Amino acid sequence: MSNPIVIACLVAIFSWWFSTGIILVAVRLCDRLTAAQRQLMCLLTVPIFALGLIGIEFSAPVLTTWAVYQAFFSVLCVWGWIEFAFLTGVITGPNMSECPQGIAPFERFVRAWGTLAYHEIALLASLGVIVYIGWGAPNSFGMWTFVILYCARVFAKLNLFFGVPRVNVEFVPKALAHLNSHFRITSMNWFFPVSVTLLTFALACWIERVYAHTLDPQVIGFSLLSALTALALVEHWVMVLPVPDARLWRWMIPDTHKHIEQKYRRKDSHGL
Repeated sequence: MSNPIVIACLVAIFSWWFSTGIILVAVRLCDRLTAAQRQLMCLLTVPIFALGLIGIEFSAPVLTTWAVYQAFFSVLCVWGWIEFAFLTGVITGPNMSECPQGIAPFERFVRAWGTLAYHEIALLASLGVIVYIGWGAPNSFGMWTFVILYCARVFAKLNLFFGVPRVNVEFVPKALAHLNSHFRITSMNWFFPVSVTLLTFALACWIERVYAHTLDPQVIGFSLLSALTALALVEHWVMVLPVPDARLWRWMIPDTHKHIEQKYRRKDSHGL
């Protein structure tokens, strides 16, 4: 268990699972609050976002094992806060209505973009700041961690827009219930093979880098990136395979909205 590659991969997997669960629990608790109270909660948790950016800034010039882990967890803080703000309905988009059926594809895209435009802008702005900090720095693992998360999220949203066989709406919060109408269930779409191919290629590149380096910080950094990319790849495959992925967190959140999923699956919905 002293193998740094194994430890780094386990850290990445546990961090992905635990941070996702914490966000889902926090969002479920915020479901009981008013819109003003949810905004206050996001405001009170802004220091998490700020500490994440500070951590990325301070770790970038230093290539040590501690600095690599610091960069990784700092990015999770930045990413986690933005996701929390989105899932609580604070940073979403101007369109809060359901998507009508039978509309033209371009109008569907415009409506879908309107449901999460502010969230996308926040992610893109954060990406720009983090790339500015990490590009060319000795420790660029924080930057690449955010790039992986960002690209994987964009790929996932595009697949949901074009349509996939399985759409898990079990954890969609009340504040974003209108998003369900923007998802689309189909047998397959042309972009899915493209997205999984790109993620697989990225994973192969990270793994090659793991074994091309001998210094622990670099081995650990590329191992973290490999594990995170592999998890993103798994998340894409569960869109088409009958894998009960929701069970990973359902035990943490017993009050699930199963009736929402049942109601949704009876509809011929449109894409996000």
